[in-house]
Amino acid sequence: MSQPLLIQTSNLGFTYGRGDRQPALSDIDLEAGRDRYLLIAGASGSGKSTLCRAFNGLIPHFYTGRLVGRVLVDGADTRALSVGRLFHRVGMVFQNPEAQLFNRTVAREIAFGLESLGLKRDDIHRRVTEAAAAAGIEDLLERFPHHLSGGEQQLTAVAAILALRPRVLILDEPFANLDPVATARLRRVLAKIGRQGHSHLVVCEHRLSLTAPDADRMVVVCQGRIAADGPPASVLSKDVRPWALEPPLAAGASLCLGLRPVILDVEKLPLTGDAKLRLADLLPSPPATGGEGEVLLSVDQVGAHCEQRPVLRDVSFKLRRGEIVALVGANGAGKTTLARHLNGLMRPGKGRVVVCGRDTRRVPTSSLARQVGLVFQNPDCQFFKLTVADEIRVGPRALGIEAEDWIALLAERLGLTALMHRAPFRLSGGEKKRVAVAAALASRPEVLVLDEPTAGQDLFFRRALGELLLGWAGEGRGVLMVTHDLGFAERYASRWLVLGDGTIVADGSPARIMADGALLARCGLMATDACRLRSRLEAVDHG
Repeated sequence: MSQPLLIQTSNLGFTYGRGDRQPALSDIDLEAGRDRYLLIAGASGSGKSTLCRAFNGLIPHFYTGRLVGRVLVDGADTRALSVGRLFHRVGMVFQNPEAQLFNRTVAREIAFGLESLGLKRDDIHRRVTEAAAAAGIEDLLERFPHHLSGGEQQLTAVAAILALRPRVLILDEPFANLDPVATARLRRVLAKIGRQGHSHLVVCEHRLSLTAPDADRMVVVCQGRIAADGPPASVLSKDVRPWALEPPLAAGASLCLGLRPVILDVEKLPLTGDAKLRLADLLPSPPATGGEGEVLLSVDQVGAHCEQRPVLRDVSFKLRRGEIVALVGANGAGKTTLARHLNGLMRPGKGRVVVCGRDTRRVPTSSLARQVGLVFQNPDCQFFKLTVADEIRVGPRALGIEAEDWIALLAERLGLTALMHRAPFRLSGGEKKRVAVAAALASRPEVLVLDEPTAGQDLFFRRALGELLLGWAGEGRGVLMVTHDLGFAERYASRWLVLGDGTIVADGSPARIMADGALLARCGLMATDACRLRSRLEAVDHG
């Protein structure tokens, strides 16, 4: 008798809440298990996370709503199995890793599920060690998970699930908060899992350049339905932008060069003498430089500690009117800690931060809200209103600013108009981030600070956000974004600050910084696909 498919859905549909809303999923027929690595892609709010919750039993046992059809896992109906009985078969790393971390140390976090399975102490210790090594977090085992950076939390959650060795491993936006080096490491780990057959992988991810080259199969979800299904090279040979997907640069270059099926790695593109001309419109132009205006933000010799560990050491830089600056560096380098100093949420233990002439040590955080808007890495941490509309209006109302027309324009440009009556906590991860961006922009601050603004975002939002930031800088305001998304930073930020070991180790243009291979290796960075393709084209030009 043949083995049952690991995951099989039949006429699956789900509507959250009372069932009177738009269905999150409709008519999903999917068989998974023969492919080692299944990539699920789609716009923010398209239903990807909902589909994964159905795979591991969170739907219907945790999320309430109207479920139709059925989901079989290893031949068993998920309606008949509790989440607890499913978790060692189907392990899931959530889009927001902080939501699944609750132990006192990283080691205990990894061990928790193993203890629930009743494994022997020696087996638990061995698996914890192996999982930590696979995720590259051996040096974090005694740290408190909620004091880690977002990327370190992501790797901790991945290690905790890897240790369980589930038959199906589901990862929802696993690369969203990781630096390029950690991303490359996790890609290698997942590829090894796929090759060795320990688990079948289901990965939901917007960043197709990090997943499509490794996946066996790609499913596109659009408005809760399956819109495309096939090998990644086949799916990406079509125009996927109407589904809010940004194809890998190599796939776009393949289409420009007339290659079929498309190639998914820029290093494997066959480049001839006329390739530079044919690909000219595909590569981003260097962003316009600002930085000639008045200083809006001055950081002078700032130092900070966490858990008695130095996090920031003598950090100094300036942000001027008209500038878009990217703060980049490895996970745990101190980027989020620095961002929280810029609006007074944290006060320097040493040095000072001056915003629009005001020293943050001497001004209440509430008073700085008119000058600085901050978007958190995890937007759940800044929501407290019952509707999206009220969440966006908080700042303008507190500051006595009339902003209804501006809020309506923001909602339209960020794709929030249809969500204004919804509860922000009920939105997808990508939609939550868009609400947080709109809330920060609503008060028209002089300085906008964004922590991982493109994490979990589709093509439409990335473009809309980029245009908003260009417009913001063009009006004489300043933007500082903390990001691991170097492709976005390359396109929109004229200047990069590289944070390494708690201090600024480089300050310059994206091209200059990415030309320094030693710097990139030391600070957990890698050249973007666009940078690598330019280098190859220059070599052909001079060859």
